[in-house]
Amino acid sequence: MKKYIVVIPARYESVRLPGKPLINILGKTMIQRVYERCLQVIPNELIYIATDDQRIQEVAEKFGANVVMTSKDCKTGTDRVAEVSQIVLADYYINVQGDEPVFNPDDILDTIAAIDQFNGEVINGYCQIKELDNFLSLSIPKVVFRPDGRLMYMSRKSIPGNKRDKFNYGFRQVCIYAFPHNLLMSFKNSKSKTPLEQEEDIEILRFLELGFDVRMIELSDDSISVDHKEDIIKVIKKIKDETSRF
Repeated sequence: MKKYIVVIPARYESVRLPGKPLINILGKTMIQRVYERCLQVIPNELIYIATDDQRIQEVAEKFGANVVMTSKDCKTGTDRVAEVSQIVLADYYINVQGDEPVFNPDDILDTIAAIDQFNGEVINGYCQIKELDNFLSLSIPKVVFRPDGRLMYMSRKSIPGNKRDKFNYGFRQVCIYAFPHNLLMSFKNSKSKTPLEQEEDIEILRFLELGFDVRMIELSDDSISVDHKEDIIKVIKKIKDETSRF
């Protein structure tokens, strides 16, 4: 059994942006860019792309990735990771989102360090929100947590709020997760989404609703989640800015 593996869930049938993993970004598909970021810090044999689509499988195998085919009835990306855990045995499964092609690879290393520190717990990342637009965006999950880092709640609404309805501070989710095998099985065995998970469309809430703590750790604010076509423009700009530095 491996200590950990990295799993990149990728589905073709995105509601907001169909075919998202195979979108061409400056000559490479988005899923390849995510995979190559992982490869900067993790050896290939510990990285798996999890998909239910043959088109994604064929593209991923061409650039050398390990692919695990999962069912089409996965409720969330975490359910897809849970299916991988029944095929590839590990103590921990690090979920890297397949739609964040410019995430900071060091975030994976920080997550691995957190596994050693908080062994047996679900781990998720956060970073500070610096712009009002991000605080107000319904696409970005906001995070509130206890002083010791345990998650209290996560919402697409602007939290924490105040009587003056003024943006003072906030934190957003960074979508790198680490799941211990046993808690991932509890997640998967839930026959449907839990009520708050369903309402917010935030799968990490299922762990809270099942009674498990989620440990939040501070990661970089480099990631850009591709949910809409305009997000691709932001990604391209960031890649060009990175390239110009070298």
